[in-house]
Amino acid sequence: MTWEKSLLNHSANRQRGMKKNVTPLPLLHDRPSTTKLALGRIAIVLMIAFWISYIFSIIIRQLFDGPQSYDFTMEAFSYAFVVSILTFSSLVYLITRQGALERFLKHTRVPRAILDQYFSHNQPTITVLVPSYSEENQVIRKTLLSAALQEYPNIRIVLLLDDNPHQTNPDDIARLDAARVLGNDLTLWLSEPYSRFSQALTDYKRDAAKRSTVSAKVVQTLADHYRWASNWLHQMANEEPSEDHVDQFFSDQVLRQLGNDLLLVARALDLSAADTAQLSKQRVQQLYQRLTWIFQADFEVFERKKFMSLSHDANKAMNLNSYIGLMGANYRQQDTSEGPILIATKKRHPLNINIPDSEFLLTLDADSILLREYCLRLVYFLQQPNNTDVAVTQTPYSSFPGAYSRIERLAGATTDIQHILHQGMSKFGATFWVGANAIIRKRALNDIVEKEWIGGFEIKRYIQDRTVIEDTESSIDLAVHGWQLMNYPERLSYSATPPDFGSLVVQRRRWANGGLLILPKFWSQIRRRKNQNETISTLEIMLRVNYMTSIAWATVGLIFLLAYPYDGRLLSPLVVLAAFPYFLTMASDLQYSGYKYSDIFRIYGFNLILLPVNLAGVLKSLEQAITGKKIPFARTPKVKNRTPVSLLYVLGPLLIVGFSIFTVWRNVEAHNWGNALFAGFNTFAASWAIIAYIGVGNMMADMWLHMTNWLYVEHKTKEPAKKSQPNPELDWKAVLYHGESRGVLSHVNDGDPSIEPMYINEGLT
Repeated sequence: MTWEKSLLNHSANRQRGMKKNVTPLPLLHDRPSTTKLALGRIAIVLMIAFWISYIFSIIIRQLFDGPQSYDFTMEAFSYAFVVSILTFSSLVYLITRQGALERFLKHTRVPRAILDQYFSHNQPTITVLVPSYSEENQVIRKTLLSAALQEYPNIRIVLLLDDNPHQTNPDDIARLDAARVLGNDLTLWLSEPYSRFSQALTDYKRDAAKRSTVSAKVVQTLADHYRWASNWLHQMANEEPSEDHVDQFFSDQVLRQLGNDLLLVARALDLSAADTAQLSKQRVQQLYQRLTWIFQADFEVFERKKFMSLSHDANKAMNLNSYIGLMGANYRQQDTSEGPILIATKKRHPLNINIPDSEFLLTLDADSILLREYCLRLVYFLQQPNNTDVAVTQTPYSSFPGAYSRIERLAGATTDIQHILHQGMSKFGATFWVGANAIIRKRALNDIVEKEWIGGFEIKRYIQDRTVIEDTESSIDLAVHGWQLMNYPERLSYSATPPDFGSLVVQRRRWANGGLLILPKFWSQIRRRKNQNETISTLEIMLRVNYMTSIAWATVGLIFLLAYPYDGRLLSPLVVLAAFPYFLTMASDLQYSGYKYSDIFRIYGFNLILLPVNLAGVLKSLEQAITGKKIPFARTPKVKNRTPVSLLYVLGPLLIVGFSIFTVWRNVEAHNWGNALFAGFNTFAASWAIIAYIGVGNMMADMWLHMTNWLYVEHKTKEPAKKSQPNPELDWKAVLYHGESRGVLSHVNDGDPSIEPMYINEGLT
């Protein structure tokens, strides 16, 4: 309906006050100064000192000098507990941040010549897996191309389409058909430069075999090839559509920056020829190989839901698991009464499906973009002798610069802060796999695979789908088997952040759901490692526990502070002083990441209006723990139209504002000025967040939709009544395949005339 579409339409225009700067932060982190490192340590000491001072000077003193009543005692203990858990999370932030700074100080980038030399002799296989569900094809295309231009030898890129293969909506059919041929389109797109440079490499090898040295003419020819590649990439960038900041980022940072890099090499080759420098034959061949590898990629599309022998569970983990479980074997397709199945076979046949194995996997979300050298540098890192026990490495993704909406910008700010914290967690051996992008050692996944038989087919689970934060649980599984995880300290990957409140709700509710369920598995891992006499640092335990549970306890703690009228005698400036180092250092990190110091207050209000979302995620975790029923995986919408919000998350922020106003009035009446000031600040912060990040118009639109949706009923064509069949027709093929329970066509189709069994003559009789 046109009125409904107009309510949900998200304007592509940039919101007022948003910066147009789309330049990302540098690849390499700045080396922190001695002063910055010292201030970080001082912040940790001050936070601990102020917290201890508060506990002894306020809580313990009030327990002796205050009212000796049960109510006051419980109130004092609960307030001390809330303050302590919030302080603990703040302390973990300061510690991980300090670890990140120390890593940035020591990191030295491997020279490109060493990478070229290594991969000219060592070419470990890698397969890029891009799971996709209902994504826009332009979004997928940019992701696939960023993987294809990785300069990695013989890279395979597999698009794992998870949409229903039998669509009925014409728009969905057209979108899915276009996605299925994306690989062919991109192969054609890369064909001209690849043909040129593969032939140039062949010609050079033939000529080099006849000569003992490299002439200036050969170097000049190589420089011309690099110039041609640079011009081609800039031309392709100019032809790319530019509808938003992500399009511009792709054109500038993937295409043009790669072109600039190649042009720089061409100029260096020109200067070397002018200086009559003598390049080795091996180095010239490496430079030719680089051009070939840039434009060489094999694309495939795989749809697990076409095959009845694979899991159809609706989550990203099982989409990945289905393909990984097939790798390293040859399959023939056999049709059955339920649909096609895949059967492993050693016989070679042109119609068989061959899925090669791979030493490394790169999992990449369909809305993420890799910068050049991601694969080269991270695989080289994994191949070093001191990293043989590292199972997963990645560069935690950054947000695309130049956000169009305020909420996208602020969500991006929290994402960029998390990038720093994950680097620090690596310092203490406590990092987690973040699923947007990662290079994984396939051998490590084989160690944690779980197998079960469902309906006669073996289902393999490498990445757990028990919770909706599958990457976090798999991190624990890998650690149980002695594998390490490590973040590479550079900015080499970017991913989309939700552009509106509705899509943000879906994402953050998923993030809040699952940590509590994984915690028991972590304790089991600790016991197992201790039984094996393995040293486990207290710091690692602190960081991991905080990562899995901080959303739960911070949400509950903030709700208590907002809702419960604590006695004013429990309040103290020491609480504010204990929190001050946290807010000060986060403000500094925001400025370091390209934001404003004042964004720290915006993030506070942002987190206030997300309290109902986080609480819902926590309650879902408890529901799953009690019922044992797995929570459905909710994918974050990756569309350009605004996502409507459930009424609970529309009214929740309004209730927070209303209750904060009531708290101000109640505490002013009681002359409890500390609580009144805190409630007043919450009122202002939450009100500002609602106006700036949700929008009054959007809230009214969502409420209107929820109030009027019941008025509209989708029109359905009435199916004719099914006549009883005293002697239903026997489906002999279904009998032979399923047995007697599925031998009648009326049972096979379940009354749906649109479902027709698929058969072939071979293999069923």
